[in-house]
Amino acid sequence: MAYDEKLAERIRTALSDRPDVEERRMFGGIAFMVRGHMSVGLIGPTLMVRHEPADAEALLREPHARPMDFTGRPMRGFLYVDPPGTRTAAALRVWIRRATVWAETQPPKAPGKRPTRPRTKR
Repeated sequence: MAYDEKLAERIRTALSDRPDVEERRMFGGIAFMVRGHMSVGLIGPTLMVRHEPADAEALLREPHARPMDFTGRPMRGFLYVDPPGTRTAAALRVWIRRATVWAETQPPKAPGKRPTRPRTKR
């Protein structure tokens, strides 16, 4: 799935002062990792935001925010922000800041390292 390259560039600009950001293909779009944790990303024209799960109820009351239901069920700690909610630089910065604050509370992961899953027996 393609993602909105103009919005991706706006996110890159907003995060450009952080040395701890890495881009990665994820969920069929692009994700911006902060300290090794998915912070924000794009699926098509829609912004994905990682957040503190306890804040979900309040964040979902924000205009243009909705549950991230990529798997068919809402994903805990994630939400979507539809394009009108990221139209202005100020609005986009607010969402990016919320996501980076969450990432900053997590222990850092090594850049480029993905957790390994135990192999299942066949």
